[in-house]
Amino acid sequence: MSKIIGVVPLWDEKKESVWMIPGYLNGIINAGGVPIILPFTDDEHVLKKSAELCGGFLLTGGQDVDPKLYGEKALPECGMSCKVRDNMEAFLLNLAINENKPLLGICRGIQFMNAALGGTLYQDIPTQYNTYTIHCQKPPYDVPVHNVTVTEESPLFDVIRKTEVSVNSYHHQAVKTLSDKLRPMAYSEDGLIEAVYMPHRKFIWAVQWHPELNFKVEESSAEIFKHLIFNA
Repeated sequence: MSKIIGVVPLWDEKKESVWMIPGYLNGIINAGGVPIILPFTDDEHVLKKSAELCGGFLLTGGQDVDPKLYGEKALPECGMSCKVRDNMEAFLLNLAINENKPLLGICRGIQFMNAALGGTLYQDIPTQYNTYTIHCQKPPYDVPVHNVTVTEESPLFDVIRKTEVSVNSYHHQAVKTLSDKLRPMAYSEDGLIEAVYMPHRKFIWAVQWHPELNFKVEESSAEIFKHLIFNA
């Protein structure tokens, strides 16, 4: 299969423009893959044709997932959502599952994946979850701010061979009720789910931290990208 990885672009509603954090692309390149930025659209014909070029996909960070997706009304603390983004990622997720293509979700990616597959989210950690763990750090973003415990029976452990990893973190939403189609791979110090995978698929993974921002200094982050490319 192709080592081309289709990357979901970020959307700036105020500027009406798409943009990209270089780390997403460079993490793929460093792992031996070829990233392409997908067109920002929920037109299924365009997405299908674009996806045919790709051996796998990367769901990036970005806007909050629309709470309607998991049957809730938006709280005042819930940020802006993007319908096109939600629709686009739903199409790509279903395609990856049905065609057994690898897919990696980062930050928003784990949140969207869980919500799209029937799970729920904390719309705002500071107001909905009692914790002293830093989940939304200040720059520099490649510095670890908390630890996660990796479950030994998970594929993440098989790849990085560690039961504890120090991670960076920049999010205010998180997995609340886990989808019954997913399994946990790692937990933060305060008990939040930090990584998930889908059984019976070669690589449907998502992490809550940001390997695209620290893969140059953290080997476990580089290994996550390498495993995405390995499975493409």
